[in-house]
Amino acid sequence: MTEKKESMKTDWARIDAMTDADIDYSDIPELDNNFFKNAKIVMPPSKRHVSMRLDADMIDWYRNYGKNYQVFMNAVLRAYYEAHRTKSSR
Repeated sequence: MTEKKESMKTDWARIDAMTDADIDYSDIPELDNNFFKNAKIVMPPSKRHVSMRLDADMIDWYRNYGKNYQVFMNAVLRAYYEAHRTKSSR
């Protein structure tokens, strides 16, 4: 896992050296007035602090993803929740 994590690091020096002209925007559609007429602000759900006991090996695995591993864990739980919730559930 460490090798993969190292290869995924951003080359900030290269990014800092880029100018606006170096950025390729060709795959991003322009935002017109119609976009803003239909745009909606979506606020993320609020977070709640919880304490829970989890298997040590699972925590270690998630921590390999970096300092924001808890955000990743939340995303996995949210994906499961979204896939399994029904309109009749609480």
